Amino acid sequence: MTDIAIDCAFDSGNIEVLGVDGAKARLAVRKDNQSEFKQWFHFRVSGAAGRELELTIEQMEDSAYPLGWPNYNARVSEDREYWAAAPSSYDKGKGALTIRYTPASDIAWFAYFAPYSMERHHDLVAEAAASEGVTYRRLGTSIDGQPIDCLTLGEGDKIVWLYARQHPGETQAEWWMEGALECLTDPSDPVAMSLREKCTFHIVPNCNPDGSRRGHLRTNAIGTNLNREWHEPSAEKSPEVLAIRDAMDADKPDFAMDVHGDEAIPAIFLAGFEGIPNWSDEQGEHFYRYQRILARRTPDFQMEKGYPKSRPGEANLAISTNQVADRYGCPAMTLEMPYKDNDDRPDPEQNWSPERCKLLGRDCLAALLEWLDED
Repeated sequence: MTDIAIDCAFDSGNIEVLGVDGAKARLAVRKDNQSEFKQWFHFRVSGAAGRELELTIEQMEDSAYPLGWPNYNARVSEDREYWAAAPSSYDKGKGALTIRYTPASDIAWFAYFAPYSMERHHDLVAEAAASEGVTYRRLGTSIDGQPIDCLTLGEGDKIVWLYARQHPGETQAEWWMEGALECLTDPSDPVAMSLREKCTFHIVPNCNPDGSRRGHLRTNAIGTNLNREWHEPSAEKSPEVLAIRDAMDADKPDFAMDVHGDEAIPAIFLAGFEGIPNWSDEQGEHFYRYQRILARRTPDFQMEKGYPKSRPGEANLAISTNQVADRYGCPAMTLEMPYKDNDDRPDPEQNWSPERCKLLGRDCLAALLEWLDED
């Protein structure tokens, strides 16, 4: 029987082929360039129709977040539109993730989470920029020379910054952005109409285009973790953060959300800015009130699981949410979505999915409107 073929020479592709035997393959994930981070994979298998594939990704014990593998399922698509969960199992002793799947067609794509390509990003930006009342700015360029895109809309006094995908393998974040932008640019959406009246939005759908295209998990083209650069960004290491923070200095946020994905925790949650030097209980309560509203509005969100809070004065100001909250005195937050399923609202067919990310985007905006009305 002929061997399957495995490729990853495309946008966000990442895999190394160690060996192929018929419909079985031994694989490994490549590290981010100039970095020790590795976790994101995205590859294509051909010659696969009707064959039970057994794809084993080895050497995962030294991945960036090994706690991400237990109870995790890879994602698979045969049309690159609908992404399902592919049954996967993790052998901790061997450090091996094994994916089993039988495609109906000859080609199947596998990924850590449903990919969000740079081509789709450009379609998203172009469609939004062509919408009534939206203006486009190129804040700067990345190490590889790609634009840092920013969309501005709304006429209100409240300045809201939404930005995503500092960590490029956290593609959930840009699916969320797609849902949020579809809502905000819809002329007949009542939530959007009210938000556009009350707020001016500055939206950066992808903070890290280089890492996105290169198939990185967490870093830019030269191995810089952008979400550890917000205290002192530089043109040499982190021009992406420098461009965004300079723009924020010019249009200071009253509310900010940084959108991410979490490898290990099977839930949707928010992380705040406890421990910043300029913490006040009033500022903190603005964040907690938003958190409570979101928990009430959508069953997908919860407040029990999440990250530990920093102790007073010990917040890391190199992290975006902490820097933004401390620098501008506004409520800032990090939204986290899972690679695993959402255990509070599981979906055996897809696990946490692009469709749910997009719905959450609109729910977060509806919660923002309620938060503003109560302010």
